[in-house]
Amino acid sequence: MNTKEYISSGIIESYILGLASPEEAGILECVMKNNAEVKAAFEEAQKTLEDLATSQAITPPSDLKSRIWNKIQQQEETAEKIQPVVTDIPAARPQEETKIQGKSSWKAYAVAASVLFLISAAGNLFWMSNNAETKKEIAKMQTENKSQELAMQKMNQKMSLFSNPDMQMVMLKGVEKHTDSKAMVFWDKKTKEVYLNAESLPKAPEGMQYQLWAIADGKPVSAGMYSEEKDSKTALANIPKAQAFAITLEKKGGSAVPTMENMYVMGEI
Repeated sequence: MNTKEYISSGIIESYILGLASPEEAGILECVMKNNAEVKAAFEEAQKTLEDLATSQAITPPSDLKSRIWNKIQQQEETAEKIQPVVTDIPAARPQEETKIQGKSSWKAYAVAASVLFLISAAGNLFWMSNNAETKKEIAKMQTENKSQELAMQKMNQKMSLFSNPDMQMVMLKGVEKHTDSKAMVFWDKKTKEVYLNAESLPKAPEGMQYQLWAIADGKPVSAGMYSEEKDSKTALANIPKAQAFAITLEKKGGSAVPTMENMYVMGEI
């Protein structure tokens, strides 16, 4: 096995991810000491994998749970402070007539009832306001938790590809105007199915879509259209053989031939 074959075998990626056996790890470490090309490929692979992981990381706000808890506590404390107001009703004098006494009592009760009603209404409005804010915070937390779960699912999907011994990984590096762009192709050597991780590419403009190409015998062959829903999850195409892969930006739906001036990344196998 020559140097290029050894580099493209996937052993470097397996070593970085901790999936290589002790024997494979020992051989690679020995080879890197004596082969500058292998060592350079290792350093490049390590940086690319780290960049891919960093670009997809999602960290929830550290104070989100404490804010929700504080809101709930404030709501409980406010509810305890709102106490019914009891209005003293003056006792009627025996000398007053029954009719006047009835009117005075009715007025006193009416005032007391009005005060209690206003307090109750104000308390309810305050509670509803705070409850609405709490619900907003909870909804926000649930949305962020859902984003975390989706990110974790994507990471698990990528790990399953990384850990598959039949999967060959091909790193695609930016070309010309897009030197900072990067992506990774996963090519199943058994099924010949091709998967693509291209989340690090810029978001495609409206009406445009990224297209993956396999270079076989010097000719480009369409390897499928990329979308965020398919990233690292759904096979884009079945490619029997290829010497390299590339990605171009095409009109939505794809093109029969690649638009070379719109090529973003490319990588040899």
